[in-house]
Amino acid sequence: MSTFILAFSAFLFVIVIMAVGYIFQQKRISGSCGGLDALGIEKACDCEKPCAKKRARLRNERRLNVQIIEE
Repeated sequence: MSTFILAFSAFLFVIVIMAVGYIFQQKRISGSCGGLDALGIEKACDCEKPCAKKRARLRNERRLNVQIIEE
């Protein structure tokens, strides 16, 4: 049981130190290799035709925008 408590305390200590460092630096979290921008990709989905779920969401957003403008 003491090994578990020691390991848990060590992980907790590291997480707290990382959180304090993040708070003081106030930098955005970024990947180490540059992410999609390094590959020249502008967005995560380069599909010509979005999937049904995304099309429904876009229709919903457009419908809501039209209702807000009309009121």
